[in-house]
Amino acid sequence: MRRRERLRAGLLAATALAAAALGVLTWATGALEALEVRTIDARFDVRGREPTNRDVALVGIDEQTLNELGLQAPLPRSLHARAIDRLRRDGARVIAYDLEFTSETDPEEDNALIEAVRRAGNVVLATSRIGPRGETDVFGGPEGVEFARARVGSSLIGSISGRVYRFPREQRGVPSFAVAAVQRGGGRVEASGFEDGQAWIDFAGPPGTWDPVSFVDVLRGRFRAGTFRNRIAIVGSTAPVIKDVASTAAGEQMPGPEIQANAAATVLDGFPLGESPGWLSVVLLAALGLVVPAAALGLHGLRWLPVPLVALAGWLLGAQLAFDGGTILPLVPGLIALGVGMLGTLAITNLIELRDRRRLRAQFARFVPAQVVDEVVDRAEHEDLRLVGTRREGTVLFCDLRGFTSCAEKLEAERVIELLNRYLTEMSEAILDAGGTVVSYMGDGIMAVFGAPLEQGDHADRALRAAREMLAHRLPRFNAWAREFGVPDDFAMGIGICSGPVMSGNVGSDRRLEYTAVGDTTNTASRLEGMTKEHGVPVLIADSTRSGLRGPSDDLVSLGDLAVRGRSATLTAWTLRDAENDGSEGVVSGGGQH
Repeated sequence: MRRRERLRAGLLAATALAAAALGVLTWATGALEALEVRTIDARFDVRGREPTNRDVALVGIDEQTLNELGLQAPLPRSLHARAIDRLRRDGARVIAYDLEFTSETDPEEDNALIEAVRRAGNVVLATSRIGPRGETDVFGGPEGVEFARARVGSSLIGSISGRVYRFPREQRGVPSFAVAAVQRGGGRVEASGFEDGQAWIDFAGPPGTWDPVSFVDVLRGRFRAGTFRNRIAIVGSTAPVIKDVASTAAGEQMPGPEIQANAAATVLDGFPLGESPGWLSVVLLAALGLVVPAAALGLHGLRWLPVPLVALAGWLLGAQLAFDGGTILPLVPGLIALGVGMLGTLAITNLIELRDRRRLRAQFARFVPAQVVDEVVDRAEHEDLRLVGTRREGTVLFCDLRGFTSCAEKLEAERVIELLNRYLTEMSEAILDAGGTVVSYMGDGIMAVFGAPLEQGDHADRALRAAREMLAHRLPRFNAWAREFGVPDDFAMGIGICSGPVMSGNVGSDRRLEYTAVGDTTNTASRLEGMTKEHGVPVLIADSTRSGLRGPSDDLVSLGDLAVRGRSATLTAWTLRDAENDGSEGVVSGGGQH
């Protein structure tokens, strides 16, 4: 048992380390980043909508704008100039235009826009085309931007598997659009908010969470005064027909200006969403890899199965609560660590149990009828697959071969063993055919029990059937073979049978176990077998056995009350009719059950 537990503990420890290492490795290498970020989508869904940042306003060039103006995008630049003037007069802190003004159009239109931008003095213009040294062609180049007193921000936002999750701090020296908008408004942008140059966008909700003011309403002054006062006004295309949309962690088809609004709000809020510290991730992943194997060390069998379910629920709930609080835990690596730990523990449990069951099956297959071996194994204790001690009514049979010792002294060792094996085979088959269990061999003696380890209501009949088979058929056949083998004299047998309470189970040390049956019933059967010779009969049957018979007992003859060594009271004993006074040969002529 100690060796078994050491093996089990070693395998569980190896599984725990492998599970923890695999979880940490998956997280550290980003091997499943595409899958991990999709769990971010689910976490945003569960969190739901949150209030938008009041310091950011959104102006959308929507379908209403296009319909009222009777125009298609791109709109004339003079209209943008008018909108900028409206926003400036309403007190917008920053006017961030998520549209690109890179190529020249009508000079009057271009000049109107440049002059409006210059008058505002707080405009950020977007671009997606940045040269190797950070140069752009907004308003024809740096001179035009400087003249207009504008700043340029990069509208480029990377994606993972085609979805937007993060935005960069800068591109080739040009700050990202959201960063430029915050900085233009006098805000301070901490570099620590960008992990590896990227920051997670803390989306307030799915597309449409931000309620934009229609661009045409801005043009015509149809908005409440002060709507944009001290706010970053982000202007861009929101009409589906313009197709400035992208898939994001918070939902599909989010307009570009709304993505930029979420990014700007993320900067203003101090980057509220970020990954957990590295040390915390390692500790959590290691714990998830260790939890199931550690539980299995103290819980044998499959009693540990609820642990991974509880751990899984706790991890999912904890990851969501942490996300709601602004911390992104490595969900998928954690699931991998937990899953590997669970599957490895399950495999080890089954492997150890299969090993023990094979050992137990091998132990009993030679001594128990084949049809009950599986049931014996199934009833074994899961902790160490021992047969625990049981007390039940059964019948114990002892048999011994007369004259074998003197015969063995005249034969070579190899022939003695061959002779003995032939005898034991014949008698064991008689026992097994009757449904008994061969408990042990003691030289040329055999101990068998009926009614254990599995309960048998007719255990007495089975034991008597085996005795009749031994004496009527098996012994004559063995003697015939022995004469051909070179043994001149026939052997006789002595059989003792007693029924009553039988205590049976596995006994022994951790290194060697044996199944046995003990108690007064066993002792009495053994002593009856020893008394057969002095009473001149091949078989002595206790009255408890005769009383327990369910089948015919007409061939039983009473020998009266016999004194049994070790017992204060006498015991009524019986023998087979044709075996009476025939102890020299120990053979009956039949008439019994088979």
